[in-house]
Amino acid sequence: MSRKRKELPLLEGVEITGVAAEGKSIARVNDMVVFIPYGAPGDIADVKIDKKKHSYAEGHIERLITPSEIRVEPFCQHFGVCGGCKWQHLPYEEQLKYKQQQVKDAMERIAKIPIPEINPILGSVNTQYYRNKLEFTFSNKCWLTFEQMRSGEEFPDRNALGFHIPGAFDKVLDIKKCWLQDDISNKIRLFIREYALSKSYTFYDLKAQTGLMRTIMVRTASTGDIMLVVVFGEDDKEKIEDIMSALSQEFPQITALMYVVNLKVNDTIGDQEIIPYSGREYIEEEMEGLKFRVGAKSFYQTNSAQAYELYKVARDMANLTGNEMVYDLYTGTGTIANFVARMSKKVVGIEYVEDAIADAKLNSHVNGIDNTVFYAGDMKDVLTEDFVAQHGKPDVMIVDPPRAGMHEDVVNVILASEPKRIVYVSCNPATQARDLALLDKKYMVTEIQPVDMFPHTHHVENVVGLSLRNCFEFS
Repeated sequence: MSRKRKELPLLEGVEITGVAAEGKSIARVNDMVVFIPYGAPGDIADVKIDKKKHSYAEGHIERLITPSEIRVEPFCQHFGVCGGCKWQHLPYEEQLKYKQQQVKDAMERIAKIPIPEINPILGSVNTQYYRNKLEFTFSNKCWLTFEQMRSGEEFPDRNALGFHIPGAFDKVLDIKKCWLQDDISNKIRLFIREYALSKSYTFYDLKAQTGLMRTIMVRTASTGDIMLVVVFGEDDKEKIEDIMSALSQEFPQITALMYVVNLKVNDTIGDQEIIPYSGREYIEEEMEGLKFRVGAKSFYQTNSAQAYELYKVARDMANLTGNEMVYDLYTGTGTIANFVARMSKKVVGIEYVEDAIADAKLNSHVNGIDNTVFYAGDMKDVLTEDFVAQHGKPDVMIVDPPRAGMHEDVVNVILASEPKRIVYVSCNPATQARDLALLDKKYMVTEIQPVDMFPHTHHVENVVGLSLRNCFEFS
């Protein structure tokens, strides 16, 4: 006989006082800290506790009694359900303030090293329709909202095309309108959803791993190029041809139309064959006259306009004169490497993903850049003292690691090679701060510049400039 689960309390009249990790709001009730999603500092609310530990609890707003003065009306009908854009209820100026504080807290609480005053965060000019890439999932069992379930209505059509519900891999919310990408993305998604339904084509069953319509990926470039990749869960050539032909006729503005037949368990297409249907096999982004080809498997910063601002910050901190040997670690498709190449003597790029390195080389070739070289492999295995001895001691290192930060072996090679300047670009100020503490043995932080790449989320990009101690060439 199982034990009856203890009913967790409803806390009445709780005042939300701040913003905490992962974009949640925070309240303090007696000696307990409570983390609450979708709250705003200044809210007075009844909070239902969902999970309780010794020193903290997690809950949700059961009833908003007095809204905060700073709270604004979310613009998206899916706010609070789909899991994205969790800060829509906060004015953008407030979002920037909390992101600035996030960087400051990481530097002070984790790095614990001397730092200069942090520059004011660079906000994004576009706070809607700023993403250049979105992926949507088909499901034959859409997520029903609490309002739908409480209505008592029957919902026989459970087919959906949208986003996964956080924490529920097999549940997908049917998206009517997404405000993250150019509206052509909404038009494509809604068309393919209705067309598939009109033909009675099966939407994917995420548990049974069956169904024709599996996922789509839409990429839109600042140049006007559009890419659509349709992923099918069954190799039915007649139906695939029907879908692709309909899309080609309905959206002649798509410049790269492709598809994938994915019969494996997970949705990733990195190991799958991309089959061109019409147009080119890539779209192009542009920065300062440089063209960057972006394929279906390529990584490119998802906020094109703000990526340009980010790269300019990194280039300025590198303080290049044209005579420097530059190492670009975690180079991805070589965007930063090619962006700084014209102001460098030579750029060496290193990246784990071989397909990305192929893109990096291609982008150098397309732009007539001949002073870059790229290598694929695990950073800690490629970047060794022998590698540095072979390719030359770097004057500048630009590092842009994944959220986990740099492996300690990589940090040690950087310390041993002693570049005069380091520019550290990070999407996770916490792991960046940890690495800065390790680099403090030989480097001093000279500049810190937060950049907002993702409005209405808690995520923040941060760029840090470092100078080799006793090296006075950094300005």
